[in-house]
Amino acid sequence: MTPDTALLNAAAVVLARNPGAPLADIAAEAGIGRATLHRRYATRTDLLRALALESLEQTEQVLAPLLTGDTRGADRLAAVADALVPLGARFHFLMSEIAIYDDPEVSGAYEAHLTRLGSLIESLKADDALAPDVPTAWGVIALDALVWGAWSAVEEGYLARRDAPVLVTRTLLTGLSPSP
Repeated sequence: MTPDTALLNAAAVVLARNPGAPLADIAAEAGIGRATLHRRYATRTDLLRALALESLEQTEQVLAPLLTGDTRGADRLAAVADALVPLGARFHFLMSEIAIYDDPEVSGAYEAHLTRLGSLIESLKADDALAPDVPTAWGVIALDALVWGAWSAVEEGYLARRDAPVLVTRTLLTGLSPSP
């Protein structure tokens, strides 16, 4: 892991928990001083931009093979959940840090990301894994919330890592009602 990746991972964790966290908290989480952070990223905006772009790249690397492969329906969603839960802080950061989308490069990459997630939801509807009347945007929002919740529960020790993707898939597909 590069020093930048470690710093951006720390930033994602801190900002996922507290979007208004000061840079000092991010530096502390990364195990570096504020001066070191400022040498790498002169401003908060520079850090957020770098985090957004790297998060989008990581998410794309994880999603691309899953969305173009032969896996369909619930199995596809399970694979996506398994891949995204470890990226929960970054995934949630992308859905919640609205101001960074004023940057044209970030905005374009984010639109492509939302399109890819929308395609996932549409494929789940086409495979009869999701009801066809569920609005695609709602499916994307629900997936984000579940991934964030699963990541958060794993981070806090409330949920085992191996159980998180299963619960994301189950909750998105059938809610929390008892199995039939």
